[in-house]
Amino acid sequence: MSTTIIILIIVAILVIWAISIYNNLVKLRNNRTQAFANIDVQLKQRHDLVPQLVETVKGYSAHEKEILEKVTIARSQAMGAVGINDKIQAENALSSALAGLKVAVEAYPDLKANQNFLQLQTELADIENKLAAVRRFFNSATYELNNAVQTFPSNLLAGAFGFHAEPMFEIVQEERAAMEKAPEIKF
Repeated sequence: MSTTIIILIIVAILVIWAISIYNNLVKLRNNRTQAFANIDVQLKQRHDLVPQLVETVKGYSAHEKEILEKVTIARSQAMGAVGINDKIQAENALSSALAGLKVAVEAYPDLKANQNFLQLQTELADIENKLAAVRRFFNSATYELNNAVQTFPSNLLAGAFGFHAEPMFEIVQEERAAMEKAPEIKF
């Protein structure tokens, strides 16, 4: 009888332990999902702002059509992306297209002085800053989830319940190369 009680206690402890690990994994996954929902809010604002910016630039730079088309196409793809991983990829493409637009704008001093453009540029910069903050939060949530999924003892149950390591929201390779390059300072 005493061995039966000991076995039942051990089984009960293991069940409680497994439930605790499972609940923690669910909490971490939900935290990551909620973090991406915060990114979605900022992306919606960004997607709403991009057409206004493109229209303003169009008035000044009719021959920059290719860059404007890339931004428009990237925005459409980003808005149509489904799932976190597809959205990450589409948003990285939009970020690259917007970087190309910023380079093109440098060639138009009148555009840079236009009040509407300045306001749109300020709003876009604000949204980009907010996006950077929520991306950091998302990556932190992803990091915590990945640690739980990959470390012992939770990794014993993670695979069985369908939890796996998730990708971070990282910058694209082209942007990384540009960031590693020393800035040019012109007077």
